Amino acid sequence: QVQLVESGGGLVQTGGSLRLSCAASGSLSRVSSMGWERQAPGKQREFVARIMQYGGSIAYADSVKGRFTISRDNAKNTLYLQMTSLKPEDTAYYYCYSVSGGAYYWGQGTQVTISS
Repeated sequence: QVQLVESGGGLVQTGGSLRLSCAASGSLSRVSSMGWERQAPGKQREFVARIMQYGGSIAYADSVKGRFTISRDNAKNTLYLQMTSLKPEDTAYYYCYSVSGGAYYWGQGTQVTISS
């Protein structure tokens, strides 16, 4: 199994920046990809970004392209999401996920709130 712990959420003004972190532990040898999803109040959870473990292929949701950057530090087993030019519509609970051996694992999430 994989354990994920997010941190770095908070309250920022429109146009501000935040960096989320996701510390991974457990059985990491079979991890094939990691990424971020988010869920705003009253809305379904949506994909934000992901990075493949091998090759490093990256994908972003159209809504965050050019503003968010996903990265990882394999030595620290940590995934990051650098968020810039934040908008009120980015307000959501952000979840880190990992795909390992075909199974999905999620962290507990971290709240990101953007004030207008």
